[in-house]
Amino acid sequence: MKPIGEALPTPFRKILIAITALAVVASCGPETPDTVSPWAPGVDHRGQAEDGLEVGHRLMAANEYELALEAFTRAALAHGMTGEVLSSMGTANLGLGRLGQAETLLRRAVKAEPDWPEAMNNLGVVLMEQGKYAEAEQVLRRAFALDNGESDPIRENLRLALANLENSANTSGQNQEYELVQRGRGNVLIRPTP
Repeated sequence: MKPIGEALPTPFRKILIAITALAVVASCGPETPDTVSPWAPGVDHRGQAEDGLEVGHRLMAANEYELALEAFTRAALAHGMTGEVLSSMGTANLGLGRLGQAETLLRRAVKAEPDWPEAMNNLGVVLMEQGKYAEAEQVLRRAFALDNGESDPIRENLRLALANLENSANTSGQNQEYELVQRGRGNVLIRPTP
């Protein structure tokens, strides 16, 4: 018994070989919607990883503080402990209610970049949350001066610090909303937990 290809006349055999070759070549091409695998795509090892700071800022805007802290920690590996990384980590800790850690990180950020009003604003917010109104007022005044009074959140936080300083017996300051400022990513509103 002859194989199937040999039983055909020569012209048909050539056509069968050509069709088989085209099918093999077509199966090696890019996937089309009809041939998409049901499995999850693999990892593109040639692709660029997203910057941890950018990811962290997006997560902060979505109030995902724990995930943002993880992203900022990864960013510290890539960028080092810069003022922006320290401030971002401190702000994420503030969102998580870890005031002691937030204060330490934000003080380091202000020391690393003393002319950065956003880090000073966030440090002022931490100090107000802890009831340290006099120091918060001084830090927020410096932030306001460095910013030339252009930032509404810094102006509002300074107003709250002054109001709390004038009436230190007033406990409503701890139940107010403060705004944190991020570099290049807008504002993050910190709301007190019930």
